[in-house]
Amino acid sequence: MKSFTADYVFPVYADPIKNGIVTVDEDGKILSVSDSTSGTGPSPQKLSGIICPGFVNTHCHLELSHMVGKVPTKTGLVEFIKEIAKQRGTTDNGLIAAAAEQADNDMYENGIVAVGDISNNNSTIAIKAKSKLHYHTFVEIFGFLPDKAEEFFEKALTLMAEFEKQSVSITPHAPYSVSKELFRLIKRYCETHNNLLSIHNQESDDENKFFRYKLGKFTELYEYLGMDISYFKPQARNSIQSIVPLLTNNQEILMVHNTCTNLKDIYFLKRFDRKINWCFCPNANLYIENKLPKINLFVDQGFNITLGTDSLASNHGLSILSEMQTIQHKYPAISTAKLMEWATINGAKFLGIDNQKGTLEAGKTPGLNLITGVDGLKLTPESKVKRLI
Repeated sequence: MKSFTADYVFPVYADPIKNGIVTVDEDGKILSVSDSTSGTGPSPQKLSGIICPGFVNTHCHLELSHMVGKVPTKTGLVEFIKEIAKQRGTTDNGLIAAAAEQADNDMYENGIVAVGDISNNNSTIAIKAKSKLHYHTFVEIFGFLPDKAEEFFEKALTLMAEFEKQSVSITPHAPYSVSKELFRLIKRYCETHNNLLSIHNQESDDENKFFRYKLGKFTELYEYLGMDISYFKPQARNSIQSIVPLLTNNQEILMVHNTCTNLKDIYFLKRFDRKINWCFCPNANLYIENKLPKINLFVDQGFNITLGTDSLASNHGLSILSEMQTIQHKYPAISTAKLMEWATINGAKFLGIDNQKGTLEAGKTPGLNLITGVDGLKLTPESKVKRLI
């Protein structure tokens, strides 16, 4: 049994406790969370900073970890996609596995306890099987050509079967890379299976321009990829408004990035019976588009908001604390307490593991982080995270 005390303890489900005490057993299970006057048990280890639950990273691409530093920054989404496509399959499998294993360990050291991870192949199965982190794998489906929808769907099911001993689901990649026919196949599957969804959403203005007018850089992308998209007609709506009717109302859906999502889109979604969650990966948005989502528009709209890191192809590290710092710098009105919810319990709820992760409550094993370099209850550019449990 161990006890820790710090300037503040964030249980997350309740207000921060000044000089709070957290006691855990040898397996990391929370035994009690109390204030300094009512605590019992062993004499606590005194620490400076904030104690909080382990972080939940709802969007990562572990299999792209070998691309760290290899993709130019601030080139825009279409050029980024071209670069990823160019580099895929050019690296030795051993190097890919080693980089992914290092990234898994880095996330552990950065206080992350659970990850929603995108997979396009089977290269991370063994790493996830032995990891200290909880993973849910989203097997991603690509396929913008309608006549190949069945083929792409079956291919995804085959890959998903390789992850059968792990938490896994199939998911569409993005509006611009999945045909309506393929969206319908996924929706039909979701009607009879427990199948979390995670969709890259509105990462650039060009995505919306393509859907509304069939103009912009995405037409160049399809030409670059050798795809004939003459069948596609302008939708007179942007991308998220075009695909929402094609999504199931049976499953939780994570909309990731949302760099160009606006208030009209948010209100549009409220007209539909869909279980929408949002995920922000601000450091990746800056890396790719040099632009941040209007995150302040999403606050208090009634949706579950989570945080992700994206991949090392689009980020300089895999740290949820760093994502929180970026948001707080741009949107100082968003409190640390609110960011803490996004970084912990909200991600745990989306992944369906909130019975064990996300808050400091007796009986849970959420992990225990210490954030130092804080200014009272606020993060600073000097804030660091250290895993305690």
